[in-house]
Amino acid sequence: MKQNNMLAMILAGGRGTRLHELTSKVAKPAVSYGGKYRIIDFPLSNCANSGIDVVGVLTQYESVLLNSYVAAGRRWGLDARDSGVYVLPPREKADANLDVYRGTADAISQNIDFIDTYSPDYLLVLSGDHIYKMNYAKMLAAHKEQNADATIAVIQVPMKEASRFGIMNTDENGTIVEFEEKPEHPKSNLASMGIYIFNWKLLRKMLLADIKNPDSSHDFGKDIIPAMLNDGKKLIAYQFKGYWKDVGTIDSLWEANMDLLGKNNELDLNDPTWKIYTEDVTTLPHYIGANAKITRAFITQGCVIDGEVRDSVLFTGAKVGEGAKIIDSVLMPGAIVEDGAVVQRALVADGVRIGRNAKVGSADSEHIELVAKRVKGDE
Repeated sequence: MKQNNMLAMILAGGRGTRLHELTSKVAKPAVSYGGKYRIIDFPLSNCANSGIDVVGVLTQYESVLLNSYVAAGRRWGLDARDSGVYVLPPREKADANLDVYRGTADAISQNIDFIDTYSPDYLLVLSGDHIYKMNYAKMLAAHKEQNADATIAVIQVPMKEASRFGIMNTDENGTIVEFEEKPEHPKSNLASMGIYIFNWKLLRKMLLADIKNPDSSHDFGKDIIPAMLNDGKKLIAYQFKGYWKDVGTIDSLWEANMDLLGKNNELDLNDPTWKIYTEDVTTLPHYIGANAKITRAFITQGCVIDGEVRDSVLFTGAKVGEGAKIIDSVLMPGAIVEDGAVVQRALVADGVRIGRNAKVGSADSEHIELVAKRVKGDE
């Protein structure tokens, strides 16, 4: 069923600084994941599968690749008549040198004219840098049933991690009574997923007021949601119980890839009822050499494996030489590990070459090693 009365806006402008060199030249939502996907594929595919016709993608930093990638709406079936994916970079200058969105709410404010073109009843606001599958049509149905002014998707996180998130405190009916941004002593473990449904007319009014407020951070979590609560608006927590991962660090990106190795992984990228659409790269099938040894691995097309791969994920075009060992690691597109090299508990960035008999990473390391530059080996 088409959700013609709801338009989606994906916030895809974050710097992704904690991903270090992976986001030095590409925006965080354009970072590769799961062998052949990009992070942005997940919210876009969710929109397509949920029957949402029009999606605006709000880009900002290092956005050249991301802009060209999402402009091809046909990948997600969003290129038909009266539908589409629209790239929306900042229009206003926050300072003399840089076009930026000053906050999450400002990103929507700068695009009020675009949204008004479609006269939606509801606006779906999404973060563009999380990995999950979700039916937004069901969330909208809950929003309507509760006669809410805003509905916020939440997920239960371990209590010890709750201080990392925006936390929603609710009453017994699921109505939000308090919002705390990264509280030192959280009262609950219902973390905001950065997924909001707003009644557009109300949100539009609040955004216009927020623009005029010189003390505002122009942010949903810091300004708009607290203002709604203060005004007595009805905010509902929509509890999500599937797989969801915020891949904001090297460790979490590695973990999200390794989660695919589980027999009953919740994400299930092969589910025909909820496809995750992506760019169809033309490449050869993968090749497994006669002396190769593979144990519990996720291997994509174009890979050439002549060594050992154990508990690892290999992206399109990765190559593993004879006698090389890939253990508990992720090789991103085009990574090359030459003969005899050992890669352990590491994430090797796109196109990086690890030389002959070189060793990177360690079985005992607390954090995953990012290998973003060529590693020389025996000449």
